[in-house]
Amino acid sequence: MRNAFADEITQIAITDERLVLLSGDIGNRLFDNFKAKFPSRFLNCGVAEANMTGVAAGLAMSGLRPITYTIAPFATTRCLEQIRDDICYHNLPVVIVGIGAGLGYAELGATHQSLEDIAFMRVLPNMNVLCPADPIETRQALHAALKTNQPTYLRLGKKGEPELFDNTLELQIGKAITLQEGADLSLISTGTILPLVIQVAKQLECYDLSVSVIHFGTVKPLDIDALRHAAINHSIIVTIEEHSRIGGFGAAVSEWLSDNTISKLQLLRIGTQDKFLHEAGGTDYARNRHGLSVEAISRLIHSEFSSSQNRPS
Repeated sequence: MRNAFADEITQIAITDERLVLLSGDIGNRLFDNFKAKFPSRFLNCGVAEANMTGVAAGLAMSGLRPITYTIAPFATTRCLEQIRDDICYHNLPVVIVGIGAGLGYAELGATHQSLEDIAFMRVLPNMNVLCPADPIETRQALHAALKTNQPTYLRLGKKGEPELFDNTLELQIGKAITLQEGADLSLISTGTILPLVIQVAKQLECYDLSVSVIHFGTVKPLDIDALRHAAINHSIIVTIEEHSRIGGFGAAVSEWLSDNTISKLQLLRIGTQDKFLHEAGGTDYARNRHGLSVEAISRLIHSEFSSSQNRPS
């Protein structure tokens, strides 16, 4: 995803002279092509992310279109006050790019894992939250973010994500994408965990379950129409995310459901546990430690669905 982002931002900068890229001391070789073409529009702000955010706000106030880029927890958590007060309060068109979100940098330990960023970002007034699933959607999400006139958080993976969509994709902020329709239950997810969700759907079909799969590339604003359709047409909705169950995508869905009575609907939220991992390991290892494997998720959903069928109506 980061390679797709670097390539796309370079292409956009050719036609949009307002674009300025600010880096938190990473991606220096990744952006070699950008820097060669636009040396005055690349700013390495160093390990000073709060300052980088303030600089981006000032550039936006001057009519430019700044994009900040660094590892997700440093792009969000470290400078949350500046995002809130300098960018969101003034409703400035700054794109904040968090790379390696979720467990993308799991091998570097809890400091580099970002399992709270959706919660932090979606609570801020004026902020859009985009969580693309693959490199193609990443490119389109960047274009969409730059077309808005308000703050946008772009939550990206790290590298090696498979392409799930093709160039016929037409991303719209606030619109979900239905990958398949099913009658029994609906799996809805956001971000780079989508390939795992597709595998879960295939596993559940082995249990003779008819499964819908819906990808919410936008967490804020939520696609209320898609959510209502899923709620009305299924007895169970399952949210799956590489983020804490507290305050994340599943929480956003549960908030909407609490305000909109859908009779006989059950919500199952699957995400990371409310704890830090005190050991290091790769992304797959960390996912397994949080119960985010195809096998674990499939067993949980199948058990919950079977139990729901035996409950009195």
